[in-house]
Amino acid sequence: MKRTPLYQAHVDAGARMVEFAGYEMPVQYPMGVKKEHLWTRSSAGLFDVSHMGQVILRGENVKQELEALLPVDVIGLGLNQQRYGVFTTTNGGISDDLMFTNWGDEEIYMVVNAACKEQDVAHLTNNLPTTSVEVVDRALVALQGPKAREAAAKLLPELKALVFMQSTKVMWNDVELWVSCSGYTGEDGYEISVPNENATAFCQALLALEEVEWIGLGARDSLRLEAGLCLYGHDLDQSTTPVEASITWAIQKVRRAEGERAGNFVGADVVLQHFAEGVSRKRVGFLVEGKAPVREGVDIVTESGDLAGSVTSGGFAPSLEKPIVMGYVQADKLEQPLFASLRGKLIPLTPAKMPFFPSRYFRG
Repeated sequence: MKRTPLYQAHVDAGARMVEFAGYEMPVQYPMGVKKEHLWTRSSAGLFDVSHMGQVILRGENVKQELEALLPVDVIGLGLNQQRYGVFTTTNGGISDDLMFTNWGDEEIYMVVNAACKEQDVAHLTNNLPTTSVEVVDRALVALQGPKAREAAAKLLPELKALVFMQSTKVMWNDVELWVSCSGYTGEDGYEISVPNENATAFCQALLALEEVEWIGLGARDSLRLEAGLCLYGHDLDQSTTPVEASITWAIQKVRRAEGERAGNFVGADVVLQHFAEGVSRKRVGFLVEGKAPVREGVDIVTESGDLAGSVTSGGFAPSLEKPIVMGYVQADKLEQPLFASLRGKLIPLTPAKMPFFPSRYFRG
């Protein structure tokens, strides 16, 4: 298994390490998953996400060429602005989701999922004819929570004014950091790319602040679930289109039918057809009756036991003190009572708007 530059820091902090996407990663620290989750909701959590793939794209036509692969507005993205996107397949499915930032007329910085990064780099290399694709070997950490902004400002005062989905480059101890105001928890905060050799020192400086504690993958998952955010390979995959996945907000009007640059991305015919005609199933959220968590793979059924869909992400939500799930349900069954079929019992599900827990992104 691979190790991130912060591996020893996790071991020294008493982390329980597990395999994740080919890396030894911290699933929890001595505080425990629930307390780590609640710490992030009340203070500031520090996450190692160095397993993610960081890529820089360069070329005169980088934006036009990338826009042919993504169903989102690349050309219109402002300088130092970040945007969420997905790679689509010829059948309209999703092969990965990602974040990308406009670093200038000829440069884009991209962060892709750990498990998909090799296929993503190959996809970019093979389909961007005049654009160079550079894989960057740097650490990546996320500082998340309502006190993340005040904590970060103690080390990097420039970050105080950064708003949601903005990006900047700043210096810390003569080291260049790449910072975006974004994350995967629904909280205000930052993702920060740091040279490998400086990662431990930078994290130690953050952890010396009373607001900041290490947070593992366990709490990262429950936090993103409360925020209604998808996990690739679970809530998104190559059999799922963006319309089925209920992420149509990510496809700007300019790329939709009758938009200025409509279509002209991989799988556009299928995706635009789904926009026009609707879909037979979609991703939705539910509150679960009782205290028993309902996990991925559990069937969602009608009162008569007919299969209506399945759970793709589920667990106990510490902020809500109840279990929640996301899953795909047949559209024609959404208006009737639905249940999780758990070990022969039917557990009532109450439809819930997502995010389950209010997002607190800083928009200025």
